[in-house]
Amino acid sequence: MRPTASLPFDHYVDVLKALAEPTRLRLAMVLARSDLTVSELTTILGQSQPRISRHLKLMAECGVLERYQEGAFAYYRLSDKTAAGSLARDLDIRLDEGDPIVARDRDRLEQVRTERARRAADYFARNAESWDRIRALHVSDRKVEETLDRILGKRRIGTLLDVGTGTGRMLEVLAPRCDRAVGIDASREMLAIARAKLDDAGIVNAQVRQGDAYNLPVEAGSFDLVVMHQVLHYLDDPARAVREAASVLAPGGRLVIVDFAPHELEFLRADHAHLRLGFSDESLTGFLDACHLEMRAIEHLSSAAAETGGLTLTICIGQDRRMLLAPGETATDTLHQYA
Repeated sequence: MRPTASLPFDHYVDVLKALAEPTRLRLAMVLARSDLTVSELTTILGQSQPRISRHLKLMAECGVLERYQEGAFAYYRLSDKTAAGSLARDLDIRLDEGDPIVARDRDRLEQVRTERARRAADYFARNAESWDRIRALHVSDRKVEETLDRILGKRRIGTLLDVGTGTGRMLEVLAPRCDRAVGIDASREMLAIARAKLDDAGIVNAQVRQGDAYNLPVEAGSFDLVVMHQVLHYLDDPARAVREAASVLAPGGRLVIVDFAPHELEFLRADHAHLRLGFSDESLTGFLDACHLEMRAIEHLSSAAAETGGLTLTICIGQDRRMLLAPGETATDTLHQYA
């Protein structure tokens, strides 16, 4: 939610001064669209790292930007918690997108994001055949599946969408409880393996198709359950992917996010294409709140794999607040049916 607090006069002047310098305004405009490192910002703006760092420091001090650390990398983003950040976003939407400077910066931003996506795609193509073994280094599938089974309850699911389905494991586990299940993944190699595994398991009510987590190739409002199992840490803009997933939920539908709690295991970024080193409970709750989903459950599981040093996995479930109510039924009653 956009902050509504007003700024004291002197602070307002400081924020306007911070945004009035050309380089700082350019930084604010690209950071309105993506979380970026100093190195990525130097690539986009074509300026030196010390110069970019000085500007970022000033903007963070007046509340326009937020800085957060992920292992050895520091990311910056336009603040969504301060009135200063809100003011910067208001300026962004009024910029002429056809302006040569704005257009060039956005083109370079897309190049940075495309390169991020390319590295991830290359990783998935190289590791598709061994994907299940790699994922088992984190938290065992069995432990995750038992926890999901308990949290979801025994109620039949109806329609299921698995975003970032990989080799289709979630489809194998959940499809027997569904009328229809669909898996989406960007990797052709992963989808080929998923199809073969579903065929081998004799699962006929599930299908997989190629698609983008930011632009799901399915109808809005059509799924009772959407699963994002170890997907967000690979994405450039996880909040956007959660919004897209929420948009395909039917009234009262549930969104399951399974991903890592914050950690500092840099080898997962360097060797396994992770763009984010985990998400705090607060971050996941914020993603759900922004989509008007109610947090229904959140649990944590720890890995016993020596390679990950006890990495923690978070499972959270958000529910769409729109309800199809029977006569005399309350929204609270309907929510409890899903518990």
